[in-house]
Amino acid sequence: MAVNKTKATRGSVDDYLASRASAEQLADCKAIMALCKRVTKQPPKMWGPSIVGYGSYTYTYESGRSGEACQVGFAVRGKELVVYLLADGAAQARLLARLGKHKMGKACLYFKRLADLDVDVLEALIAGSVAEVKRRYPSKAKA
Repeated sequence: MAVNKTKATRGSVDDYLASRASAEQLADCKAIMALCKRVTKQPPKMWGPSIVGYGSYTYTYESGRSGEACQVGFAVRGKELVVYLLADGAAQARLLARLGKHKMGKACLYFKRLADLDVDVLEALIAGSVAEVKRRYPSKAKA
């Protein structure tokens, strides 16, 4: 069975950002960090070598494969920043239409600079994504 390579680590968020982000990207990353912390109420953690993630959830697919992932995360990918989030549904689609200059993959929101986006809309997207993750994958109370 395949093993998930993206796991929470003890890596340093500051070291990762210092090694990958330009000065403009670093300022944008700090702003994204503030948004993610405000929404999740969780501190940042490195997930694998290159994703700054907030919160966590456990998933199990119909195939039986399970794992753990961050509720929301971001990374520096060359000249672009990527926010990892769920953007399913009509409400998220309406927000994406108002966001600004970006590209959206299945769960990856790509953009070059935060100044190209409406930051309030980005925060609403992140909040909607975190709520959807919690809805799909409710945490199981431990006895």
